[in-house]
Amino acid sequence: MYYHHIIEGVPKVLLEAAACGKPIIASNIGGCREVVINGFNGILVKKKNSIQLSNAIKKLINNKLLLKKMSVNSRKKALNEFDISKVINKHLAEYKKFKNI
Repeated sequence: MYYHHIIEGVPKVLLEAAACGKPIIASNIGGCREVVINGFNGILVKKKNSIQLSNAIKKLINNKLLLKKMSVNSRKKALNEFDISKVINKHLAEYKKFKNI
């Protein structure tokens, strides 16, 4: 389970999990919601809610088809949205906006 720090944006650990094709269980908070789409590539739970966390873990353990589907979707999402070249190009585009000011 990942609890974020206020200064952090998108948690790197979630990006790494998605890149590895893992289904993700994370807190339903900013940063995590950018990586995890509830029911698509993982499960979002209320932060610090051990009951929801336990239920999410059990859900994936007991449903191998769902686990596989979320695994595949995590990898696809990582490649489509978080590939390093795409991230760099987005950053460069933002920097160029400031150059024109």
